[in-house]
Amino acid sequence: MKVSVLSTLLFAAGAIAGRSPQHVNKKLPERMRREPAGDFPAVGLDKRAASKKKKHIIPQNSNTTKYAVDGTKIPDVNFDIGESYAGLMPISSQQNASELYFWFFPSADTHASDEIVIWLNGGPGCSSLEGLLQENGPFLWQYGTYAPVKNNYNWNNLTNVVWVEQPAGTGFSSKGSTPAATNEEEVAEQFAGFWANFMNTFGLHNKKVYITGESYAGFYVPYIADNFIQKNNSRLYDVHGIMIYDPSISYDVVLQDIPATPFVDYWGPLFNLNQTFMDDIHNRSDACGYTTFMEEALTFPPKGLLPSPPNADYSMPGCELWNDIYNAVSLVNPCFDIYQVATTCPLLYDVLGFPGSFDYLPEGVQIYFNRTDVQKAINAPIQEWEECTGGILRRDTSEYTSLSVLPKVIEHTNNVIIGQGMLDYIISYNGTLMAINNMTWNGAQGFSKGPSAYEEFFVPYHSELNLGDLAGSGVQGAWHTERGLTFATVQLSGHMIPQYAPSAAYRMVEKLLGRTKTLGDKSNFSTQKGNFGNSFNFITANVTN
Repeated sequence: MKVSVLSTLLFAAGAIAGRSPQHVNKKLPERMRREPAGDFPAVGLDKRAASKKKKHIIPQNSNTTKYAVDGTKIPDVNFDIGESYAGLMPISSQQNASELYFWFFPSADTHASDEIVIWLNGGPGCSSLEGLLQENGPFLWQYGTYAPVKNNYNWNNLTNVVWVEQPAGTGFSSKGSTPAATNEEEVAEQFAGFWANFMNTFGLHNKKVYITGESYAGFYVPYIADNFIQKNNSRLYDVHGIMIYDPSISYDVVLQDIPATPFVDYWGPLFNLNQTFMDDIHNRSDACGYTTFMEEALTFPPKGLLPSPPNADYSMPGCELWNDIYNAVSLVNPCFDIYQVATTCPLLYDVLGFPGSFDYLPEGVQIYFNRTDVQKAINAPIQEWEECTGGILRRDTSEYTSLSVLPKVIEHTNNVIIGQGMLDYIISYNGTLMAINNMTWNGAQGFSKGPSAYEEFFVPYHSELNLGDLAGSGVQGAWHTERGLTFATVQLSGHMIPQYAPSAAYRMVEKLLGRTKTLGDKSNFSTQKGNFGNSFNFITANVTN
């Protein structure tokens, strides 16, 4: 069996299997944690303080108050989520124009006065309320958990954030009489119309704009950023950087099938496939031209632009390795999750109805944003809501962003971050790296250095505000920056980095906003108070003793 390219490019990762201390009659030391005045700013007031008069961040007028959300009256949330505004905003002044649903949280952080972050989920057709509720919003309701909790790593702690359901027809957003978008240029222009109305409504002119998202937002984010840049209007569209997680930026065969066999090699015990099957996919990877293509694509520095990838149109029989591997591993592990390959049974319920790769909702559980009381509380239309709506951009005719607009955005901002969860099978590490290495920006192609030269991605040590939202510290992955583009990996994250590794995502946002110079910086989070080195030493001492 050949040594996979992935194995030679990445640091070897050892796994230590063991029983939980709870299962061997040992009690874990209590994790040190502080009240909200300590580590991160409080997400909101408790019920006793809810009656106190609060100072608004956004000026209250007839334009803004109609969108105001009462943060103390979000169903099933037993704390104040803070000041926010939500509702439908038209994409133009035309009668019955499409409207995009948004939920906007202004920030009390003093650094945030001149900036705003946009968050977009992918799909196409998947709601950004998924991101708000289960990734980076003020409150979280994760798979299988009993009730919403405060999010320690709420991006609104750092800056003004708006979650937007788009393109039109996604989630609560309405299609109206506007023709449905058929390419990313149309998506971006419609979003720009919404954005002008949003910025004018809330008086947010002359803000630095940062656009972020994940998955299919690898299309949305660069195209929208490029549209904003071309408008040359700093009052409304002043793009200062973008960040995309596990993004769709190249051919499906590059992101999935070509690196599929090396991915299984790297995470072999999590797939648990027999040797006969492993030999077969290695032989087919060679025969389909995948092995040779990947070796050439992951040469540093690159020798030149690559030809079109093999099987780009999926016309080669026997070469759909990604599907064959998925079918095989699903027999071994019926709960296998393409978004996070360390997942095993049982299936967890999800208040959005879609835990991981599965459409699953236990009897008696109602989808959260389908509830009338929730819709009324957040100024949403009373209608059926789906996490991912079908028929959106069914045939997207736009070019892959790594081959079109993404290099232009890097060159304009010199502030682009691409994050990659290493446990993600649907868009894998080597696929993303191949796409980057075949991209030309700021006068050169790809990266001059391979992964062995990357630096450690460090997340500050910290105590937690609540045990309902824990996240790792210390070295979480690796990062590398060249000519305005930072590529960062998170070793224990799946497809949705803010969900699986929220502290790492929080640090990435700080890098995007300029709160920290590099992802190797060992200083505290910018919202963190005090020195937590002693806290970490205390925890370590108790664990080892």
